[in-house]
Amino acid sequence: MPPPVGKDLEQIRAQLVDWFPSVLPADASDIVVGEIGGPGGTGFSSDTLIFNLGYRTAGQSVERGLVARIKPSGFQLFPEYDLPAQYGVMKALHGSGIPVPEMLWEEKTGSVIGDPFYLMEKIDGLCPADNPPFTAEGWLKEMNAADQTILWKGYLDTLVKIHCLDPVELKLDFLRMPALGKTPLDQELAFYDNFYRWAYGEGAHPYVEPALTWLHENRPPEPEKPSLVWGDARIGNMIFQGPHGVAVIDWEMARLGDPMMDLGWGLFLDRYHTEGNGLAKLPGFFTREETIDYYVEQSGASADHVAYYEVLAGMRFTVILIRLAKQMKHYEVMPEDVNFEVDNPVSNLHRKQLEDIGAL
Repeated sequence: MPPPVGKDLEQIRAQLVDWFPSVLPADASDIVVGEIGGPGGTGFSSDTLIFNLGYRTAGQSVERGLVARIKPSGFQLFPEYDLPAQYGVMKALHGSGIPVPEMLWEEKTGSVIGDPFYLMEKIDGLCPADNPPFTAEGWLKEMNAADQTILWKGYLDTLVKIHCLDPVELKLDFLRMPALGKTPLDQELAFYDNFYRWAYGEGAHPYVEPALTWLHENRPPEPEKPSLVWGDARIGNMIFQGPHGVAVIDWEMARLGDPMMDLGWGLFLDRYHTEGNGLAKLPGFFTREETIDYYVEQSGASADHVAYYEVLAGMRFTVILIRLAKQMKHYEVMPEDVNFEVDNPVSNLHRKQLEDIGAL
């Protein structure tokens, strides 16, 4: 993702230097904020800045890498962007056994750099890229098949660990959306129905409308106790050192609900990175059936309804791409006459899903 649109990075750097004395130890001196950059190849929804912070305290020099997540301004991707919820989820997960970056500071007012932000530690490593997809080129494609299998198993093991956590014990009730419905699935369907109508505007999208109808008419039973759902549960939102995951990041789509929402999302994204882009599956990655079997074996959970959540994932991602298309047109990186809202790899793959289940 490129540096944030409309942000003066040198100005932000100076503003952070002025702000850090308010959160660092009282004797902190010689505060230096290094050159500010951003991640590449992943992410579309938020402004992310990466930089080094240096200072002296108690007679010692301290230097650490930091990542800032800034609440988007301007033409944002999601209709709502709850930065405190993201911070709260990762803060709650620290020490839970899920490797998340340490959350350091939260600035809620927007008075420092113009928008609210939070800061977390920078974890060294690599994320599988979305653009170009990791199935096309890059470090993961070049990895040997045995290590690719270790990486994929590690991703699935992470899902199992997340879903075994107790949201009540972690005090994650703030992830509920009771105004949107009684159950987690009620809430998720209502959220994306609203998101779709906000993103698409007038008219009916040829795939989202029938998908929503099918999803309402074919709802599976929901778990008695909802689990923590990562939301954007994909390997591109993990940091790896070699084949080993060392951090789980990007919790902006976190929910309470059925764990199959995460497994379905992961399966759809795996299909998108292969079939959706006309690319082969990496030799060390599991097939769909092997992935489901491994998750069930490790978790003891039932995956009887995972196919429903794969369709839900296709609908969700299609809605996100509708808004992304409009965002790219707004910033003039895509011509207005390109019908990317309908004709894109995600929507076309979702169309195949709907054709396979007889919803089109």
